[in-house]
Amino acid sequence: MVEVIAQYNASVVIMHIKGTPKTMQQNPCYDDVISEIYGYLSEGIERAQSYGIKQIIVDPGIGFGKRLVDNLEIIRRLREFKSLGYPILIGVSRKSFIGNILNLPVEERLEGTAGAVAISVWNGANIVRVHDVKEMTRVVRIVDAIKQVPIKQNHIQ
Repeated sequence: MVEVIAQYNASVVIMHIKGTPKTMQQNPCYDDVISEIYGYLSEGIERAQSYGIKQIIVDPGIGFGKRLVDNLEIIRRLREFKSLGYPILIGVSRKSFIGNILNLPVEERLEGTAGAVAISVWNGANIVRVHDVKEMTRVVRIVDAIKQVPIKQNHIQ
């Protein structure tokens, strides 16, 4: 793929996955989930750059070989991937971790998705992959508006 991407000057999303789609949820385990994903993405970036690919997006791969706690830690610490120097894509929409927390079927995960999208954008996600585009656009607009408000340095005593 890298040759084709480079030849056509296309963008590439480098997404972390532990295992393969068939094996990724068979007891995934990490010593340090953020460090392992960071290393994987960093190696992918280096490989893409070695082929002259410049338009790179990174995706920590929510749900792809991750346990519930791993997904939550990734979202909470998403900002750490900013130092890779590329836009961050996150795909949390209707994911099983939301269903596990809320004990809801996939078609009832709108509010959980909204919460995960809001926190992800707050923590540095540049791109969100979602099913409910209209609703999540509204969520992201609110988060962006809050992020843009300048903070005054007055201290409340």
